[in-house]
Amino acid sequence: MKLRILGAAVLALLLASVSVGPVQAAEQPVVKLSKSQAGTGGSVTVTGSGWRAKALLMILVCGQAVPSRGVPGGTNSCANADGRAVTTDAKGRFSRKLPVAEPPVPCPCVVHVATVTGAKAEADAIFQVAGHAVEPLPAETAGGRLSVLTDTRLDGVGGLLTWFGAPPARTLVFTVGNVGTAAVRNPVFHVGTPTACSPRSGRNSSGAARSSPVTRPASSSPSS
Repeated sequence: MKLRILGAAVLALLLASVSVGPVQAAEQPVVKLSKSQAGTGGSVTVTGSGWRAKALLMILVCGQAVPSRGVPGGTNSCANADGRAVTTDAKGRFSRKLPVAEPPVPCPCVVHVATVTGAKAEADAIFQVAGHAVEPLPAETAGGRLSVLTDTRLDGVGGLLTWFGAPPARTLVFTVGNVGTAAVRNPVFHVGTPTACSPRSGRNSSGAARSSPVTRPASSSPSS
């Protein structure tokens, strides 16, 4: 009886040692194309693996881009009207036919695949749009590039003093993100209010318009 118990314990230890192994790194999204070049009016089959299961993806042809740098110009450099959406299967794979269209900027071009919702993930595959202009990529900037990611809003409510003419206190809230390839250090934000006309605005000697910031309560309206 003791031998059976000892044997079972040894077997359990062996199974535990087999099941415990090095943790594998998460699989990176991969994009492959059925062809490396096609002209406008043609199509290319885009396949992918390593994506999140049941993820909604957008597939676009983008210009002024290479896989090593991504799409610096964002989707403004892509043929958005001819993009296609696809949902990955339970194993994170997909296959979708994409019509070839000229992007609004010159090549080098890529087929760009990115998640639409959930955790951000993207991948690119080099692709040549036959007959489309090709120009060198712009030099990479040393710094990052900030972009506003959310709509702005004003937080705060008026207190008792606002009933007697005191200006209400408001907090401007918005979210920015670094969409560049390098860190952004000590960013400066300029915040102001639009005015149709201001006594502190005028023209300089060269005739160019100049203006100075005008501070006004949040509840007041621009002067005419």
